Amino acid sequence: MNIRTTHALTLAIALSLGFTAPAYSVSQAAKTQAASKTEKLSSVEGITEYRLGNGMRVLLFPDASKPTTTVNITYLVGSMRENYGESGMAHLLEHLVFKGTPTHKDITAEFKRRGISFNGTTYLDRTNYFGTFTADDAQLEWLLNLEADRMVNSFIARKDLDSEMTVVRNEMESGETQPFSVLMQRLNSTAFLWHNYGNSTIGARSDVENVNIERLQAFYKTYYQPDNAVLVVAGKFDPAKTLAVIEKAYGSIKKPTRSLPPVYTLEPTQDGEREVVVRRVGNTTAVGLAYHIPATSHADTAALNVLSLVMSDTPSGRLHKAFVETKKTAFAAQFSQTFAESGLSMGLAMLPSGADHEAFSKELIAQIEQIKNNPVTDAEVNRAKAKFNVSFEEAMNNPQATAVSLSESIASGDWRLSFLTRDRIEAVTTADVNRVAQAYFKPSNRTLGFFIPDAKPDRVEIPAVPNIAELVKDYKGKAAVAAGESFDTSPMNIEARTTRFTLSNGMKVAFLPKKTRGEEVHFEMGMGLGSAESLNNRGDAGAMLGSMLMRGTKSMTRAQIDERMTALKADISVSGGATTAGAKGKTTKTHLAETLRLVADMLRNPGLPTSEFEQVQNQMLISIEASKSEPGSLAGEAIGKHFDHWPAGHPYKARSIEENIALIKQRKLADAAAFHRDFYGTNNAEIAIVGDFDPAAIKTELETLFGSWNSSKPFVRIEDPFHKPATLDSEIKTPDKANATLIMRSPIQVGQKHPDYAALAVGNYILGGGQLKSRLADRIRQKEGLSYGVGSNFSAEYFDQAGTINAYAIAAPENSRKVKACMLEEIALLLEKGITEEELKDAVAGILKSRSTARASDPGLADRLQGDLFYGRTLKDAQNYEDELKVITVAKVNEALRKHIQLDNLSFVIAGDFDAAAKKTSGK
Repeated sequence: MNIRTTHALTLAIALSLGFTAPAYSVSQAAKTQAASKTEKLSSVEGITEYRLGNGMRVLLFPDASKPTTTVNITYLVGSMRENYGESGMAHLLEHLVFKGTPTHKDITAEFKRRGISFNGTTYLDRTNYFGTFTADDAQLEWLLNLEADRMVNSFIARKDLDSEMTVVRNEMESGETQPFSVLMQRLNSTAFLWHNYGNSTIGARSDVENVNIERLQAFYKTYYQPDNAVLVVAGKFDPAKTLAVIEKAYGSIKKPTRSLPPVYTLEPTQDGEREVVVRRVGNTTAVGLAYHIPATSHADTAALNVLSLVMSDTPSGRLHKAFVETKKTAFAAQFSQTFAESGLSMGLAMLPSGADHEAFSKELIAQIEQIKNNPVTDAEVNRAKAKFNVSFEEAMNNPQATAVSLSESIASGDWRLSFLTRDRIEAVTTADVNRVAQAYFKPSNRTLGFFIPDAKPDRVEIPAVPNIAELVKDYKGKAAVAAGESFDTSPMNIEARTTRFTLSNGMKVAFLPKKTRGEEVHFEMGMGLGSAESLNNRGDAGAMLGSMLMRGTKSMTRAQIDERMTALKADISVSGGATTAGAKGKTTKTHLAETLRLVADMLRNPGLPTSEFEQVQNQMLISIEASKSEPGSLAGEAIGKHFDHWPAGHPYKARSIEENIALIKQRKLADAAAFHRDFYGTNNAEIAIVGDFDPAAIKTELETLFGSWNSSKPFVRIEDPFHKPATLDSEIKTPDKANATLIMRSPIQVGQKHPDYAALAVGNYILGGGQLKSRLADRIRQKEGLSYGVGSNFSAEYFDQAGTINAYAIAAPENSRKVKACMLEEIALLLEKGITEEELKDAVAGILKSRSTARASDPGLADRLQGDLFYGRTLKDAQNYEDELKVITVAKVNEALRKHIQLDNLSFVIAGDFDAAAKKTSGK
């Protein structure tokens, strides 16, 4: 569970679990009566809105071309609704709603058994919960009933609050280690004097630690009600049947008689410059600005969004050109945070350690506040609007993402604001952009700040929130995007529809044509480079070359490439490293051939401009410098160095942070050019294309682009022999870091074709692969409450017998050794007593559901097909693996775990501020 951001947690639930009537059930007559009050409200571009008799609103967004379904419920309550002493309460509720109801006592376990990828997020104006799964009517009905149940029947118990408290503290501490996160929090709290938008969503530590359970329960009962919720169902489902299920699940919940507490605090007009300084350990300097701007629903927001893109776009934005290209900073951006009420426009930049941040802040302020001296041009506005339009179209082609992202528009006042904002942006003029820049970006409205007396302050009055009901009542939107076909994601169906062939030079190709929403098509390309001998001492040059590939060709500048991608409605990533290079992306059927030509130009004809090389070098150095004091980076470096067995100069050689800095400083542009000349070519490459395209035409295009391009140095796969060093048990001190990182690793002499591979995969899933529901998560997060993030993973090479079992956790430094002890105990119990039949059943079901869901993603499918070309596999191999999972036994899994994992062969590294932890523990 996260604050605003969502990390997909793929968990699963047994289909055999049926839904029983929840505690709030009433008579069937009452259900029928409630259901009969359902009212259709509006329909825009394929999304239809209904309102149930109890006030709950429902949005249905069907798309039969997507083999998955997403359910997202948004409650109109976030940290903005918290009273004095209650900060963090909305986020605490998000955690506790996963702790169960009388009917569903172990929700995370149920999600895991059913293979539902789920999460919950909290922000200023809303809290939302969502789940995605392979389309299935029974699965959909189960999830809708679950959400209806926990809307009003969640335990919200003292014992669950106590066990979750350390987890929430750990999440709080994790955010406190990130410079930009801390700076943005301080900017918000300084810019807003009275409004709750100035409070961090995670809350004040004292409020969270001393929360009153009765007040938390009252908060839940007030806001978790149908008249304060909007339910979204998107993807593959039957709208009529689903609406009937929703009416049955939610219709019995009566509309509450209470009135929601009014919100009447308005932020007063800012009356002068403000400044805030944060001093903490770190290796980079961050500079930020904040200006008050109107609510999402205000007309000026569209022009402000366009202005933000004009300023921060890479590589054409003004801030990029003024600061990144001149190597004054590695990163500079401006963006709008708009909400139900007035928000902020923020400018942020990251500088090298020791840079003159005061001098830089003056330059940043000048860029943002002096637009009247250098007005925005028509070309800048048109480019920004085109980019926004492409992004919006891409989002509408993904019902899953749309279902979740609509939470922000819902929280701002109405889901249709998303479409209305798009229309307003299309209508924005250059004059509009220049007007809002001069209206809102003034010194008196700036937070960097310090107080300066001013006899005639030039203040900014933020307009009131418009009447949204009037704003959208007649809104119709545009024509809905055409949907694609209903696609069977079983391995053998994919195999039957896949065509494979080779180009003249041996490049391998896989085609999977199918109808998609918006005629979208995805591609994935990989290219093997060199050998261990030819790549000796040249790996870092390959990495620098890879970072240059999208920064210009011999015929196009970086800005022209960016504009070309926008024109082609293409999202492309071209990159390279020490041993591989490639490209991936998406576009539409109409533009696929031209997009592939653009990819070929970037791969075959890199321009390698000196200015861009210097930018890459500078950005790499600043990024590495920033990691020098981070617990996660230092723990990863230590474990990587310990298990390293490659000779000096080898492309796989593990290097320290200081060694990487020295290598990057030594490299020249000529090194990158020589690497391209020696190693790039497609005679050892693969490409997979999935989606709506003409196979015959694209086959001819690929032959023209890549069929005769050969590398001068042959590709030879680097063998990875099994390596088992002595064990490591190390602690690394990271002063002034509130969060510690633990990493465990053990080598396993197993490859993907080993007879024990499937059994070890199942064993790892049970140990820690199930994330919120696993042995490690149950013990360390759920029972002990020591870590926000804990889990394990198992990896193995395909050709070589070289694998590892890894475990990880974050925790407060004073708890990190307890986490290690718990982890050792759980691994020991797993080896001693083994797994159970129930765990095996749940794990296999979860793995199979996760694999099915992964095949439902076209980019994931392209990646799979390209990888199979390299490994010489087909989807028959995937089917064989899944068939093996279906018949695997408890005895087989236990035997494999005991054979390959030994307690005396586990290496541990913990990085954290142990000195501060000791003082905290001792009370000094």
